[in-house]
Amino acid sequence: MKYIDEFRQPQLAQQLAAAIADSVDSDRHYRLMEFCGGHTHAIFRYGLADLMPTNLEFVHGPGCPVCVLPMARIDNAIELVERHGVILCTYADLLRVPASGRHSLLKAKAGGGDVRMIQSSQEAIAIALENPQRQVVFLAIGFETTTPATAIALQQARQLGLSNFSVFCNHVLTPAAMTALLAAPESLPVDGFLGPSHVSTVIGMQPYQPIAERYRKPVVIAGFEPLDVMQSVLMLVRQINAGQYQVENQYRRAVTATGNLKAQQVMAQVFALRPSFEWRGLGQIADSALQLHADYAGFDAEQRFSLSDSAAKEVKGCECPAILRGAKKPQDCPLLGTVCTPENPVGSCMVSSEGACAAYWSYGRLRR
Repeated sequence: MKYIDEFRQPQLAQQLAAAIADSVDSDRHYRLMEFCGGHTHAIFRYGLADLMPTNLEFVHGPGCPVCVLPMARIDNAIELVERHGVILCTYADLLRVPASGRHSLLKAKAGGGDVRMIQSSQEAIAIALENPQRQVVFLAIGFETTTPATAIALQQARQLGLSNFSVFCNHVLTPAAMTALLAAPESLPVDGFLGPSHVSTVIGMQPYQPIAERYRKPVVIAGFEPLDVMQSVLMLVRQINAGQYQVENQYRRAVTATGNLKAQQVMAQVFALRPSFEWRGLGQIADSALQLHADYAGFDAEQRFSLSDSAAKEVKGCECPAILRGAKKPQDCPLLGTVCTPENPVGSCMVSSEGACAAYWSYGRLRR
């Protein structure tokens, strides 16, 4: 199949739904976690949960980097704007994520701070070139998908000798989070994973194999279209029934076993592992994020500016942290649809375009 419409054919969806229904064991309950928020939105948008057997349950996972960024890091970004007077460049979703005291980058901008929404790291480089008298900080965020673009921007900044450009790095790593979810004693049991698509185009299939083998959980790298998700569910069910725990690749049109080797190379040249990093909902996870390599220390905003190192408290009543680790669902949060709405978000799960609460609000909130 070559075109998007082919991945949305009702007849094929009905055939896949029938195959899943025939494959499930009526005596067991299947809990499948979609790690990526893009899958969560596909499930809600196309009503895929309604096509599943009653004993098959989707568990919403971390979703996206915006969702899992701890509040203290957003406090640091606001501090860069309000205390140090930098031009802060970042992606759109992050502007509205609540920080401590219901503050946000968008409110900092409304208060006179120079916060600029960009669509690529190249725009941040251009802004630094246009404003040589100002310090420009790129708030870099993302899983492995967006990390290579940040690495290239840093290489260009060094080649250009940009002394007014730095990066506040918040890039995080998917396999480490999957491991933390499975290892946490309070996590609910998960039978298998719908593996992230775009991340896997960069890192390939191999990083998931040790996780599948150690925790005996199958992983199927799934595309984002509805038939992609349904086929991946069928592949997971068949593995679970057979007692297998392999990494399979449903998204073969984009993902290879080894991934994008050039992207991995540029990442290794620019970044190093952080010993530990905090994820919202998951806590501190060892070797789960990146920091700038020593050769690029001059472009590290955390070293260039003196940032506060204080913990931030989550909003009372917000269940976003529990939702991110699969322990609760959006409808379990008492704030959903009352205090917390897209116009007045309380947690990052409602802000991000890949957040579980945003998906529930947009596509499924009236069901209950």
